[in-house]
Amino acid sequence: MKKAILAVSFGTTFPDTLEKNIAAIEADLAAAFPDRALRRAFTSGMVIRRLAERDGVEVDTVAQALDRLCREGFSDVVIQATHVMNGEEYDKLRALAAPYEEAFDRLSFGAPLLTSTRDYQETVAAMLERLPEKTPGQAVVLMGHGTPHHANAVYAALEYVFRDAGRDDVAIGTVEGYPELQEVYRRLEEMGGVDHVVCLPLMVVAGDHARNDLAGENEDSWRSRLTARGYQVRCILEGLGENPAVRAIFVRHALEAAAQ
Repeated sequence: MKKAILAVSFGTTFPDTLEKNIAAIEADLAAAFPDRALRRAFTSGMVIRRLAERDGVEVDTVAQALDRLCREGFSDVVIQATHVMNGEEYDKLRALAAPYEEAFDRLSFGAPLLTSTRDYQETVAAMLERLPEKTPGQAVVLMGHGTPHHANAVYAALEYVFRDAGRDDVAIGTVEGYPELQEVYRRLEEMGGVDHVVCLPLMVVAGDHARNDLAGENEDSWRSRLTARGYQVRCILEGLGENPAVRAIFVRHALEAAAQ
């Protein structure tokens, strides 16, 4: 029986962060599944087109990857998403894979990062290994992507888990959802006495949003807007995929899927 694991990511057009994050997750998956061939697919058509046009790098869509696995005679496939939440991109992945469920003897799905209560707790523990220590006068601001999907509630839940871990200095905002930066302002004021802010992306890769919306030099970036409000701001551009303990959660999800 030929077995494979298909790692599915949104994707990124930044080669360095692709290697540090997506490729790092894939390498850990490959190490955990020595009996399975590792394949890659992205869910972002824009990213796939950009990589092909700019770099001549071909990345499969989910359908293309599954078609290829069918043609090559694989019968047992684990699809592991590297998405943060069970949101629009994960829904799209499941919809794209649905027509192939009868094409394999076994087709199983590893959950996104934040799915169970255990996932939230392990993610916070993993992030606390890398975040700056709690310091008087300093707050940590995490920028998530945000979504109109109901899964957007993960951000509020995650902030509560940080609080339960003793980190009430952590505030989470999003680019395209709730809470936004306005809510982050209020959280910083509620903390009291904050004059230093450390900003990090709450995303698998530190790509366009991290480099431009978070840390960009333009006046609309979070760095610039927080600076304009009198805070001293430092940005750390590190994707979640660079954290070995976060990658271990994705690996656990894949192992759980394979064991179903």
